[in-house]
Amino acid sequence: MRKIVISAIATLALSGCAGPSGLSPIEDTTVESYRTVESYRLDTGDQLHIIVYGDDQLTGDYAVDDAGTISIPLVGRIQARGQTAPKLEKRIKDRLAQGILVAPSVAVELKVQRPYFILGEVKLPGQYPSLSNMTVTSAVAVAGGFTYRANVDAMLITRRRRDKVIKGIASGDTKIQPGDVVYVYERIF
Repeated sequence: MRKIVISAIATLALSGCAGPSGLSPIEDTTVESYRTVESYRLDTGDQLHIIVYGDDQLTGDYAVDDAGTISIPLVGRIQARGQTAPKLEKRIKDRLAQGILVAPSVAVELKVQRPYFILGEVKLPGQYPSLSNMTVTSAVAVAGGFTYRANVDAMLITRRRRDKVIKGIASGDTKIQPGDVVYVYERIF
């Protein structure tokens, strides 16, 4: 009886190390929406270069803060999270037109995308800069490769979509997005 109990406990303990269970594959279709600057949704960690034509004091680099906002002199705080660059341009332009500037012209450029994170059974876990068309395999390579204990067949990705957090299983070919958290599980021996 004691051997059965110990065996059951060991099985339960190891099942947590096997990888993500009960999750479906992460939605790869959402990657399409991040391919162009016009459809890229801004979030915490993105760095922007905002140009206000004719006003060098307002032109500059701005970071999206933890609250998802940017703070521009004379304009104040503007919500950037979930916005595309063209929509943010319009919001800034509308605020400036409210008695600050006559017929303002604004451009928002994405200077640096927010990083992705990779954790678990990789040699150098941490935060890395996002690159276009990056897959889980290339992210693992940047993080020094798998450890000898890694489950190389299924990883977990946690992704933020506006106000929701989604989780799903990823393979090596799954494309990652800025802000994704990739977790590489330990395999069962």
